[in-house]
Amino acid sequence: MPKIAIIISSTRETRFADKPTEWFARFAKGRTDLDFEVVDLRDFPLPFFNEVASNAYVPSQNEVAQRWQQKVAEFDGYVIITAEYNRGPTAVLKNALDYSYVEWNRKPVAFVGYGSVGAARAIEQLRLIAVELQMAPIRTGVHIQGADFFAVWQQGKDLNELTHLEPGVQAMLEELAWWTKALKTARDSTTATTPLPT
Repeated sequence: MPKIAIIISSTRETRFADKPTEWFARFAKGRTDLDFEVVDLRDFPLPFFNEVASNAYVPSQNEVAQRWQQKVAEFDGYVIITAEYNRGPTAVLKNALDYSYVEWNRKPVAFVGYGSVGAARAIEQLRLIAVELQMAPIRTGVHIQGADFFAVWQQGKDLNELTHLEPGVQAMLEELAWWTKALKTARDSTTATTPLPT
Protein backbone atom coordinates (compact mmCIF):
# COMPACT_ATOMS: atom_id res chain seq x y z
CA MET A 1 0.00 0.00 0.00
CA PRO A 2 1.40 3.48 -0.81
CA LYS A 3 2.75 5.31 2.22
CA ILE A 4 2.02 8.99 2.90
CA ALA A 5 3.78 11.19 5.46
CA ILE A 6 1.79 13.83 7.32
CA ILE A 7 4.57 16.32 8.13
CA ILE A 8 4.19 18.69 11.08
CA SER A 9 6.19 21.71 9.97
CA SER A 10 6.22 23.83 13.14
CA THR A 11 8.51 23.01 16.06
CA ARG A 12 7.60 25.85 18.45
CA GLU A 13 6.74 24.83 22.01
CA THR A 14 3.45 26.73 21.74
CA ARG A 15 2.57 25.53 18.24
CA PHE A 16 -1.01 25.17 17.08
CA ALA A 17 -0.02 22.49 14.55
CA ASP A 18 -0.98 19.49 16.69
CA LYS A 19 -4.71 20.30 16.45
CA PRO A 20 -4.99 20.35 12.64
CA THR A 21 -2.64 17.36 12.43
CA GLU A 22 -4.82 15.22 14.68
CA TRP A 23 -7.97 16.43 12.93
CA PHE A 24 -6.67 15.74 9.42
CA ALA A 25 -5.12 12.40 10.40
CA ARG A 26 -8.54 11.19 11.54
CA PHE A 27 -9.86 11.50 7.97
CA ALA A 28 -6.66 10.29 6.34
CA LYS A 29 -6.36 7.15 8.42
CA GLY A 30 -9.94 6.24 7.56
CA ARG A 31 -8.87 5.45 4.02
CA THR A 32 -8.08 1.88 3.03
CA ASP A 33 -6.00 2.66 -0.07
CA LEU A 34 -3.22 4.74 1.56
CA ASP A 35 -1.12 4.22 4.68
CA PHE A 36 -0.50 7.43 6.65
CA GLU A 37 2.19 8.21 9.22
CA VAL A 38 2.69 11.45 11.15
CA VAL A 39 6.26 12.78 10.87
CA ASP A 40 7.20 15.54 13.32
CA LEU A 41 10.09 17.87 12.47
CA ARG A 42 10.78 18.06 16.21
CA ASP A 43 12.20 14.54 15.85
CA PHE A 44 14.72 15.76 13.26
CA PRO A 45 16.60 18.73 14.79
CA LEU A 46 18.40 19.73 11.61
CA PRO A 47 21.00 22.50 11.79
CA PHE A 48 20.74 25.31 9.27
CA PHE A 49 21.84 23.87 5.94
CA ASN A 50 25.65 23.71 5.97
CA GLU A 51 26.51 20.88 3.59
CA VAL A 52 28.94 21.14 0.67
CA ALA A 53 25.96 20.94 -1.70
CA SER A 54 22.51 19.44 -2.06
CA ASN A 55 22.38 15.68 -1.69
CA ALA A 56 21.46 15.68 -5.38
CA TYR A 57 25.20 16.11 -5.94
CA VAL A 58 27.05 15.18 -2.72
CA PRO A 59 26.00 12.87 0.16
CA SER A 60 25.14 14.78 3.32
CA GLN A 61 27.55 14.43 6.23
CA ASN A 62 25.27 15.42 9.08
CA GLU A 63 23.81 12.40 10.91
CA VAL A 64 20.40 14.01 11.44
CA ALA A 65 20.28 14.96 7.78
CA GLN A 66 20.99 11.36 6.79
CA ARG A 67 18.27 10.13 9.14
CA TRP A 68 15.85 12.71 7.73
CA GLN A 69 16.61 11.70 4.14
CA GLN A 70 16.06 8.04 5.01
CA LYS A 71 12.69 8.92 6.55
CA VAL A 72 11.60 11.03 3.55
CA ALA A 73 12.58 8.19 1.21
CA GLU A 74 10.16 5.80 2.94
CA PHE A 75 7.10 7.56 1.52
CA ASP A 76 5.25 7.74 -1.78
CA GLY A 77 3.66 11.12 -1.06
CA TYR A 78 3.33 13.85 1.53
CA VAL A 79 0.83 16.10 3.29
CA ILE A 80 2.42 19.14 4.90
CA ILE A 81 0.61 20.76 7.82
CA THR A 82 1.77 24.37 7.65
CA ALA A 83 1.49 27.69 9.39
CA GLU A 84 2.30 31.01 7.77
CA TYR A 85 5.03 33.24 9.20
CA ASN A 86 5.20 36.71 7.64
CA ARG A 87 3.62 35.50 4.37
CA GLY A 88 5.90 32.49 4.08
CA PRO A 89 6.42 28.93 5.37
CA THR A 90 8.26 28.21 8.59
CA ALA A 91 12.04 28.40 8.42
CA VAL A 92 12.37 24.90 9.87
CA LEU A 93 10.22 23.51 7.05
CA LYS A 94 12.20 25.27 4.30
CA ASN A 95 15.40 23.97 5.88
CA ALA A 96 14.03 20.40 5.98
CA LEU A 97 12.96 20.62 2.34
CA ASP A 98 16.44 21.79 1.36
CA TYR A 99 18.15 18.95 3.22
CA SER A 100 16.63 16.38 0.87
CA TYR A 101 16.32 16.28 -2.89
CA VAL A 102 16.30 12.92 -4.63
CA GLU A 103 13.98 11.51 -1.96
CA TRP A 104 11.25 14.03 -2.90
CA ASN A 105 11.46 13.49 -6.67
CA ARG A 106 8.43 12.29 -8.64
CA LYS A 107 6.12 12.23 -5.62
CA PRO A 108 2.94 14.22 -4.85
CA VAL A 109 2.55 16.72 -2.04
CA ALA A 110 -0.61 18.27 -0.56
CA PHE A 111 -1.04 21.04 1.99
CA VAL A 112 -3.19 21.74 5.05
CA GLY A 113 -2.73 25.35 6.15
CA TYR A 114 -3.93 27.25 9.18
CA GLY A 115 -3.95 30.89 10.27
CA SER A 116 -5.80 34.11 9.45
CA VAL A 117 -5.66 33.37 5.71
CA GLY A 118 -5.29 29.61 6.07
CA ALA A 119 -1.57 29.82 5.20
CA ALA A 120 -2.56 30.47 1.59
CA ARG A 121 0.48 32.66 0.88
CA ALA A 122 2.87 30.19 2.49
CA ILE A 123 1.34 27.36 0.48
CA GLU A 124 1.79 29.31 -2.76
CA GLN A 125 5.52 29.51 -1.99
CA LEU A 126 5.63 25.85 -1.01
CA ARG A 127 4.10 24.87 -4.35
CA LEU A 128 6.97 26.63 -6.15
CA ILE A 129 9.55 24.95 -3.93
CA ALA A 130 7.88 21.58 -4.53
CA VAL A 131 8.13 22.04 -8.31
CA GLU A 132 11.86 22.78 -7.98
CA LEU A 133 12.23 19.58 -5.95
CA GLN A 134 10.55 17.76 -8.87
CA MET A 135 7.43 16.97 -6.87
CA ALA A 136 3.80 17.18 -8.01
CA PRO A 137 1.86 19.64 -5.82
CA ILE A 138 -1.83 18.82 -5.55
CA ARG A 139 -4.25 21.52 -6.71
CA THR A 140 -6.75 21.21 -3.85
CA GLY A 141 -5.60 22.37 -0.43
CA VAL A 142 -7.27 22.63 2.96
CA HIS A 143 -7.26 26.09 4.56
CA ILE A 144 -8.35 26.58 8.18
CA GLN A 145 -8.75 30.34 8.13
CA GLY A 146 -10.50 33.42 9.42
CA ALA A 147 -13.28 32.88 11.92
CA ASP A 148 -12.74 29.10 11.89
CA PHE A 149 -9.09 29.43 12.88
CA PHE A 150 -9.72 32.01 15.59
CA ALA A 151 -12.65 30.02 16.99
CA VAL A 152 -10.36 27.01 17.53
CA TRP A 153 -7.23 28.94 18.55
CA GLN A 154 -8.78 31.53 20.89
CA GLN A 155 -12.27 30.36 21.74
CA GLY A 156 -11.71 26.66 22.38
CA LYS A 157 -13.88 25.35 19.54
CA ASP A 158 -13.17 21.80 18.39
CA LEU A 159 -12.04 21.39 14.78
CA ASN A 160 -14.36 18.40 14.51
CA GLU A 161 -17.27 20.84 14.77
CA LEU A 162 -16.22 22.54 11.51
CA THR A 163 -18.00 20.03 9.30
CA HIS A 164 -18.07 22.45 6.33
CA LEU A 165 -14.32 21.82 5.93
CA GLU A 166 -14.76 18.08 5.47
CA PRO A 167 -15.68 18.06 1.74
CA GLY A 168 -12.42 19.89 0.99
CA VAL A 169 -10.47 17.33 2.99
CA GLN A 170 -12.08 14.45 1.14
CA ALA A 171 -11.52 16.11 -2.25
CA MET A 172 -7.85 16.65 -1.44
CA LEU A 173 -7.44 13.05 -0.30
CA GLU A 174 -9.01 11.79 -3.51
CA GLU A 175 -6.60 13.86 -5.60
CA LEU A 176 -3.68 12.77 -3.46
CA ALA A 177 -4.62 9.10 -3.83
CA TRP A 178 -4.85 9.40 -7.63
CA TRP A 179 -1.50 11.18 -8.00
CA THR A 180 0.21 8.89 -5.50
CA LYS A 181 -0.84 5.75 -7.38
CA ALA A 182 -0.11 7.23 -10.80
CA LEU A 183 3.36 8.46 -9.87
CA LYS A 184 4.21 5.29 -7.94
CA THR A 185 3.31 3.23 -11.01
CA ALA A 186 5.47 5.47 -13.17
CA ARG A 187 8.40 5.34 -10.73
CA ASP A 188 8.16 1.57 -10.43
CA SER A 189 8.27 1.21 -14.21
CA THR A 190 11.34 3.43 -14.53
CA THR A 191 14.74 1.86 -14.02
CA ALA A 192 17.05 3.17 -11.33
CA THR A 193 19.56 4.03 -14.06
CA THR A 194 17.42 6.88 -15.40
CA PRO A 195 17.70 9.65 -12.77
CA LEU A 196 15.96 12.97 -13.17
CA PRO A 197 18.10 15.89 -14.35
CA THR A 198 19.03 18.34 -11.62
